[in-house]
Amino acid sequence: MTHTGTTPQLYIGVSTKMYMGYQASLRWLEQVRAELDARPALAAGRVLPFVIPSFPVLPAAADILAGTTAVLGAQNCSPAEGPWTGEVSASMLAELGVGMVELGHAERRRHFGEDDAVVAAKVRQARSAGITPLLCVGEQRRGTPAEAADFVVRQLEAALAGPPDGGSWDNAGATVVAYEPVWAIGAAEPADAGYVTAVVRGIRQRLEPHGAGELPIIYGGSAKPGLLPQLDGVSGLFLGRFAHDAANLGRVLDEALAEAGPA
Repeated sequence: MTHTGTTPQLYIGVSTKMYMGYQASLRWLEQVRAELDARPALAAGRVLPFVIPSFPVLPAAADILAGTTAVLGAQNCSPAEGPWTGEVSASMLAELGVGMVELGHAERRRHFGEDDAVVAAKVRQARSAGITPLLCVGEQRRGTPAEAADFVVRQLEAALAGPPDGGSWDNAGATVVAYEPVWAIGAAEPADAGYVTAVVRGIRQRLEPHGAGELPIIYGGSAKPGLLPQLDGVSGLFLGRFAHDAANLGRVLDEALAEAGPA
């Protein structure tokens, strides 16, 4: 497996979505903390864990994860400040210690009607609050790797370089891209490693003329242990229900540490 950039780093993260209640979330976070503490090699910074629980858990999660290398993430943010009933602003997330926010997930796009303009507004809000956008992209149906790469780059352009930023990719480097083919989310098996590698390679080739070919691009979609070592040029994994057993998260962290090598 190869990585891009002058400081190779793998991102290994997990979202709980809405699968856990409050107390179950706290128990899981304590187990995650134990998995992190059991791996002092994470301190080298070559592997960056991130954990994304549901909104009500964030303050307690910040306390539980304090002192670890894990980045606390949130599952969404508002596209603007002000009178947005039921939303949560990026600035408040920053106050809570959130360092990453998941934006543009296929579920948000499908069920809540979030289009490219809404996702782009949320990206801007996250950046303005000093939070790293975890930008979810991916094709609806499986086609060729070239078709998937073209689709993803259009999504990235809309979110990262579209109006009102004037078509500039200057801030793209402050983003982590989660490539999640929609047809693989929740499936029994992830997309095969060769397909993922080819799509990510195509994305990077298309971004290179914009100076964004080294963006961190991680894979999500039924990811499991054993997948990461098969991928080439991919910057990590975004795990779902599989990692709701914290021991499984630990297994993937071990694979990432082995792939990243010594500092």
